[in-house]
Amino acid sequence: MATEISATSLFRGPDRGVSDNVVLRHDGGVITDISEGAGPAPRSFVIPAFVNAHDHARGTASSFGAVGMPLESWILRTALGSPVNPYLTAASALARSARAGCAAMMVHYTRPSGTMPLVDEAKAISKAASDVGIRIAFALAVRDQNPIVYGDAEPVLSGLSGDDRKTIEDLFVRAPMSPKAYIELTDDIAAAIASPMVDVQLGPAGVQWCSKPLLEAVAENSARTGRRIHMHLLETVYQRAWADQHFPDMVRWLRDIGFLSERLTLAHCIHARPDELEMIAASGARIVTNFSSNMHLRSGLAPIAAAHRCGCAIAVGVDGLALDEDDDILREMRLVQMVHGGLGFKATWTPAEMFSLAIRNGRRATGAPGSGELVAGHPADYVVIDLDRLDRDKIMPVDPMALLFARGNASLVKEVVVAGKTIAREGVCMGVDLPAIEQELRGMYRANVGKLEGFQRVWPPLSERLGGWFEQQLTCQ
Repeated sequence: MATEISATSLFRGPDRGVSDNVVLRHDGGVITDISEGAGPAPRSFVIPAFVNAHDHARGTASSFGAVGMPLESWILRTALGSPVNPYLTAASALARSARAGCAAMMVHYTRPSGTMPLVDEAKAISKAASDVGIRIAFALAVRDQNPIVYGDAEPVLSGLSGDDRKTIEDLFVRAPMSPKAYIELTDDIAAAIASPMVDVQLGPAGVQWCSKPLLEAVAENSARTGRRIHMHLLETVYQRAWADQHFPDMVRWLRDIGFLSERLTLAHCIHARPDELEMIAASGARIVTNFSSNMHLRSGLAPIAAAHRCGCAIAVGVDGLALDEDDDILREMRLVQMVHGGLGFKATWTPAEMFSLAIRNGRRATGAPGSGELVAGHPADYVVIDLDRLDRDKIMPVDPMALLFARGNASLVKEVVVAGKTIAREGVCMGVDLPAIEQELRGMYRANVGKLEGFQRVWPPLSERLGGWFEQQLTCQ
């Protein structure tokens, strides 16, 4: 059905800037026309919909006591937040992202529930995305080594009692999946859920967690089929130290086996060095930066301005840990701009340029069609911002994109349209009842946490031993 929306201002891109008093028309999920001459309407600023280019579709970590700890402890602690119901957990995360203005979200699925076959779990997540109305990329994360630490876990486990050790091993130690089995499983998931709204990708968790044969199999399959890859890389100082000690030519090796390519998206890259950034840039791979997550987990400040200068394609993700754990991707983009946007009079990019590249590269990372630009023939994926609240003082004309990066957040989002369909309006998701879902999940999680009393009991000595292992074995020089 043909739809039109009047916009006081509409962002056309960093080169064309903002047009005033226009009408955007779309039909069948595609923009058909943008013309001047909008009639009277509430003041609005229409912009391309956002992309959350790195996430895991999980519960809120702080609710499970995973607060103020490094990734290496945080990952284990969040076992308390394993999905109790894959559909509800995904629907909650996807709906939060959607109401914040996202048209697309990466689901790097690192912690399956274990309550059903993995293909069925992927189907549940796909159904959640369909009900919410958001585009997703889905990659089942895989690891076949180092489940507890980046090496021999015996020093961590040996001091625990027999029962406590069994508790930890039962939670985290699994028989590794063979590379062949993982590729076949990914094929089965793609056959079950791939669609114009769902892009199925390969998802190795990270080099320290994946053997060379597994990474080689992923690279070969991606090259042969064109399937995208999503992976963490050099997120923490301990991963950097592990690479330096055990795999010093890691990024070069990834390049040489064909893993680095335009099909690849790398999350974080906080501790990538200049020569590694050059290799990533030359390959056409993308880097997703996750500023708030990096701060929550004390992982460090990523060299995003340097990566951009050497030609890396940059996108932005929330990683399930936005500043206020509210999935506000707009605030996340503002933080990236504030931290990496330049020093003094030397700007890395303008806000409009940063916004556009984050949308364009985010869509490439998630397999969403088009560049995100609001032009005829492109998907009708857009967000309507309340211009009265954004420009609350109305003292003089100010570029609304500049205002957006000065004070914007998800509360200003009036409407979110994806593929021509309104999926959120005034903070309310249209396809699912988010408050009811979250209330149901809280009850499930409270019951589930009670079943993990053994893990909670062993957590203090385990956490202390983890810290000692990483500091002793992988202290950066």
